[in-house]
Amino acid sequence: MAGHSLHRQKLLHNLTSFFCRLKTTPLPLSSSFCSSDSNSTPSSLDPTKKPDPLDPKQNDLVEHAINLANSKELFKHLSDSKLLKSSATLHIASKDGMVNIGSKVINSRLMKNPVSKKIVLDTIKRTFYDHFCGGEDLKKANVTVEELWKIGLKAMLDYGLEHAVDNESCDRNLEEFLGTIEASKTQSISFVVVKITAICPTSLLTRLSHLLRWEHKDKSLHLPWKFNTFPIFSDLSPLYHTTNTPEPLTIDEERDLYLAYQRLGKICEKSLNANVPLLIDAEDTTIQPAIDYFSYSAAIKYRTKDKSPLIFNTIQAYLKDAKERLVMAKKAADEMGVALGFKLVRGAYMVKERDLAASLGAESPIHDTIEDTHACYDGCASFMLEEVAKGSGHVVLATHNIQSGKRAAKKAMDLGIKKDNQNLHFAQLYGMAEVLSFGLKNEGFKVSKYLPFGPIEQIMPYLLRRAEENRGLLSTSAIDNELMRKEILRRFKERVSLMKKSETSGSNLIL
Repeated sequence: MAGHSLHRQKLLHNLTSFFCRLKTTPLPLSSSFCSSDSNSTPSSLDPTKKPDPLDPKQNDLVEHAINLANSKELFKHLSDSKLLKSSATLHIASKDGMVNIGSKVINSRLMKNPVSKKIVLDTIKRTFYDHFCGGEDLKKANVTVEELWKIGLKAMLDYGLEHAVDNESCDRNLEEFLGTIEASKTQSISFVVVKITAICPTSLLTRLSHLLRWEHKDKSLHLPWKFNTFPIFSDLSPLYHTTNTPEPLTIDEERDLYLAYQRLGKICEKSLNANVPLLIDAEDTTIQPAIDYFSYSAAIKYRTKDKSPLIFNTIQAYLKDAKERLVMAKKAADEMGVALGFKLVRGAYMVKERDLAASLGAESPIHDTIEDTHACYDGCASFMLEEVAKGSGHVVLATHNIQSGKRAAKKAMDLGIKKDNQNLHFAQLYGMAEVLSFGLKNEGFKVSKYLPFGPIEQIMPYLLRRAEENRGLLSTSAIDNELMRKEILRRFKERVSLMKKSETSGSNLIL
């Protein structure tokens, strides 16, 4: 009995030392993040500086729209080991330079040596890959999907594909998309993510975008290959990419375009049969006009029997023309009687966009301040929530920004939108923004996790590219990390209390 008591005292001392070290590096909830999807600094919430479309006068009510303070309730579905591993992984991933280190390692000579390559990939798989990815194939991804379903979340399946360079790679990617859709005939999957860049060569998307921009400038230009679509440009849209009249598509380019049409058509038909909607990923403004064109023309051609949208196009709110393009496309779709969904994000190509504009002596298409981006996102969200309330809107609010999440939730409640409304979804990346995901889910809203999957060697370059594009996004894990630490410490104290009671009562209770 004395030996057991001594053992418990030693264990208690070691655990206390560990958690004291854990507690010495807190990350304040008020931290300012560099990501365009981060939490705003206090000044950005000042209604005197930037009018808020979601009514800043009700900030106190907004703060209480969803409960993010109760760590026990937020993380009740996570085991101790999962909580510890998640906290450690997010802490490491958010460190400055981690993305650079990852890129250097993946592209280094270490990957050419079979032994060192295996060590690197095994290490990545057990840490970052397992945390941010759903699995190496559909079978393993479906295990993750079911785990999410059990805790009240759905999944958006995203097969990790890089940009295609030729028709052969496009055809391979098509088969992967079709397989993903086939496996999505379940209520635990809300959307399948499709990248137009994976089924149409980027060189052709660039050519199409030039021609579409020039058609917007010169209304007399006739594009014989163009199908019916919705407005792609507004008066604020950047057109500086195209300085001269583009050459018409060649015979080979028209053939490649026809093949791209066929691939997207097969994906849409498969999705209609599987009854699963498609989320179309956005890219940078160099090729985004062509992506919008593909998305809108497909929405017009492929329609569901129940008049729900098959296509959800992505609007990037960090662009100055985002709100105008959203309203124009929605109005045109309504007039044509087409159900069209939208996914709202902030955007991921800020540095690339600004550098390109500067190199051409043009004004940046990105909002000048983070406050302007926040206001644009919230304005787009407000517009779409009002459309949902009218019965004609369909939106996925994809954000890691806690204030935007709270304000949208409050707006939805004020408009009388039922929390189980099929036309309103919130979404966050798998392994990120767990606090916001669980907070919204606990309030009854529909929440999905954006779930990338695929072979580790294939998906790591894809994830690193996404990490490069979203460098600041990982820093938004600070709030997740702090609340995870809070919950770890709460559980630890709870166990310490039980151990002390055990010592007092002489019980043999073991952790």
